[in-house]
Amino acid sequence: MMPKIRHIVGIFILLSGLTGCWQSGKEAQRWSIHPEGATSFSLSRDGRFALLASDETDIVLWDLVTNQQLAELGPQDPNANPVVVSHISDNKRYAITATAQNFAVWDLAWSQSQGLWSISDGIIRDAAISNNGEKLVLAMSSGKALFIDLGTGRRLEFLAHRDKVNAVAISPNGAYVLSGGNDHHAYFWDTESGQIINDFAYDQRVKQVALHREGQYAFVSDGGNRAVIWALPSGEKVSELDIFARQAIYASARFSDDGRQLATGTPSQRVELWDVQSGENIGRWQALAQPDTRPPSAVVYDVAIDPTGRVISGTSAGIAQAWLTDAQ
Repeated sequence: MMPKIRHIVGIFILLSGLTGCWQSGKEAQRWSIHPEGATSFSLSRDGRFALLASDETDIVLWDLVTNQQLAELGPQDPNANPVVVSHISDNKRYAITATAQNFAVWDLAWSQSQGLWSISDGIIRDAAISNNGEKLVLAMSSGKALFIDLGTGRRLEFLAHRDKVNAVAISPNGAYVLSGGNDHHAYFWDTESGQIINDFAYDQRVKQVALHREGQYAFVSDGGNRAVIWALPSGEKVSELDIFARQAIYASARFSDDGRQLATGTPSQRVELWDVQSGENIGRWQALAQPDTRPPSAVVYDVAIDPTGRVISGTSAGIAQAWLTDAQ
């Protein structure tokens, strides 16, 4: 009996040790904005502003520095359909929010809607908007990456994907898009001509993409264990993330302004920081779970790196958290 007890205790100590080793650094700050949960949560590039939507409340804009609500934008559409995707432009001025079949553009400086548009091409799976609030891209279940210039009315259907498009990113000036889909490909392409600049082929479905704001790098990850940082426009591999988990699917990713670091978030609460050149992990944390989920969990909808170097995460639990590495 005693050997069995010792064996169980040994396993418990080992698991506790592994859990402690997994998390590095500490939580520096917490904002419980929508404790009942959020259907979408996006952060500004510098981690100052948060845009949230939930089933219970309208879309709200929050200032994390002053810890106060700046505006209640209201529901996206008259039927109050749930917002499932949102993105704040690189310059923090505009945002796009989307339900499954329509999208709205917001001028955050004035807390005003710029309009509501319906889409009949399929279900919207992701969205991104440029700095002028007019150029945007939608990832569609139909296999299209749909680029729209609201200023001119121009619409470009990027048809290179052969299956659902899961993720899109747009350059701040709206000139380039990175899109990834179930066809195992991520394409970096020109929004003026639709011409493919780089084709990144993977063995599994591409789940997440991100662009460095100055166009130096692209991040592309699949549904397995491959997450690669690519140089642009050469398409050469810079590094591959040194992932220790058996499977790592990313729900969010963002480069630091200087391009030296990459922050990522997963559908299972993990927030991580990586060195771009080496792919080494330099910080990892576990975001708070949403209490009413079984088992308790939270999707890390967005991540950012603030001017002090803290990683900011926003999750489906309606909570934002700031994280410090051991070196900070």
